[in-house]
Amino acid sequence: MEEQHNQADRATIILHSGDMDKVYSALIIGNGALAMGMEVYIYFTFWGLQRLRKGGLDKGPLSKMHMLGLGKWMIERRMKQANVRSLRGMLEDFKELGGHIMACDMTMQIMGIQPEDLEQGFIDDYCAVGTYVQAARDSKVTLFI
Repeated sequence: MEEQHNQADRATIILHSGDMDKVYSALIIGNGALAMGMEVYIYFTFWGLQRLRKGGLDKGPLSKMHMLGLGKWMIERRMKQANVRSLRGMLEDFKELGGHIMACDMTMQIMGIQPEDLEQGFIDDYCAVGTYVQAARDSKVTLFI
C-alpha cells in the first residue's frame, strides 16, 4: 500500500454486508470522498465480498422492507426513475476516480471463492485483515457497513 496521502486525506470502509442498499451506501460514500480528493479503500469481506462475484453486484437483498423481493423491485424502479447509477456503474466510477478495492482472502478461503470467481479489473489487493488495519490506522475516516 502506497503512502501518498496523510491521515486527513484517507477514508477506509469495511463492506461486510451484501445488502443492496448497504453496497450502494459504501460506493456513494467512497465516490463522494474520492471526489473531495481523498484516497479511499473499501475492504470487501463476508457477504460484501459475495457482491464481487461475477454477476453478483445486483443479487443482494434490501436490508429492510425486503417484502419477499417486492421491496427491492420497488426501490430499483424508483432509483431508475431518479436516474440513480447502477451498482456496476458506481463501482466503475469508484475505480476510475482512483478508489482501491481490497478482497478479504480469509473470506475467500472460508467461502471457497477463487480469484477467477470474482469480477475482473476491480480488485487491487487480495489480502488479510492486517492490510485493512494498516489502511484504517492511517485513515481519518473509517466506516463499517
